[in-house]
Amino acid sequence: MSKKASEHHKKASEHLTHAAHHHGEAAKHHEAGSHEKAAHHAHVARGHVIHGRGHAEEAVKAHLEAHGKK
Repeated sequence: MSKKASEHHKKASEHLTHAAHHHGEAAKHHEAGSHEKAAHHAHVARGHVIHGRGHAEEAVKAHLEAHGKK
């Protein structure tokens, strides 16, 4: 795998890990009745998901550039 693709996979993984953390925080705050805090964490989680998806797409592009389309 190309170094570029590998880096994008790592970044995607990091963003999705952060998203999971923020979803957990959102759940905790929601259960406690802190709906503003829950909404904040849910919103931040969504941003990480979007960035993670972008890196995943870039990883695929980098892989195709390095190894050709089949």
